[in-house]
Amino acid sequence: MRLLTFYLCLTVLSCTGPNSTTHKKGQPSQDSLKQYDNKEVFKNHNSNNESPSDSLKEQVNFELKTDEIAQNAEKLPVLTQDNVVELLTEFGKQHPENKVRIKTRFGEISIELFDETPLHRANFLYLTQQDYFTETFFHRIVPNFIIQGGNSDLRSTPKKRKSIGPNYLLPAEINPNRIHTYGTISGAKEYRENPDKLSAPYEFFIFCGPDMSGRHLNGNYTIFGQVTQGMDVVETIANLPADEGEWPKSNVYIEVSIDE
Repeated sequence: MRLLTFYLCLTVLSCTGPNSTTHKKGQPSQDSLKQYDNKEVFKNHNSNNESPSDSLKEQVNFELKTDEIAQNAEKLPVLTQDNVVELLTEFGKQHPENKVRIKTRFGEISIELFDETPLHRANFLYLTQQDYFTETFFHRIVPNFIIQGGNSDLRSTPKKRKSIGPNYLLPAEINPNRIHTYGTISGAKEYRENPDKLSAPYEFFIFCGPDMSGRHLNGNYTIFGQVTQGMDVVETIANLPADEGEWPKSNVYIEVSIDE
């Protein structure tokens, strides 16, 4: 049985793509997919249909890995809206890597990050270096559309966000010549009061539908990468049993690493 019950408010806008969810007052929310008559959906993860012993074992394993974060990992000052461009620009210059790998219990997903979106690339690399994604999930799944990752209902997630930067957003880096197509990876974003289409930094989604299903996303979300291997894993995750809020009934933990 889960040790922690964490109520998570998920607001979703139908036909607009991944939009934000708020975990905690003052913390930037991330994208969800649909809005059910503007009602908030509260998720109690104690109702997950997974083996309690297996769930606890997996959670403990991830918590142990978090405790083993390298002490010499490069830590930037807390990211804010005032310093994010300067700090991530410099971080990106020092870290030219553009390949990452997402590990799940269903297999691995290899991703190429685009150099044309330097802030999103640097942000994803920095979060990976800081071990942010460990103990987060692919927490929203919609067959033939998207899987969304980078969130969880565990205490560690808001704690990490507070340490890295609880309120910063990423400037849009939208290329009008790019469209959401099979395997693209994009930044989630707030859909309310966000005329500049700023990306919320901690969540992302992988598009797994036909091009026509992503037309309303084009020009509204920053596409910052492409899956190069592992779309079979994406499809497996997208088609898992989910609850009414499109959360998988059994958590899909992720780990992200940088490929040299």
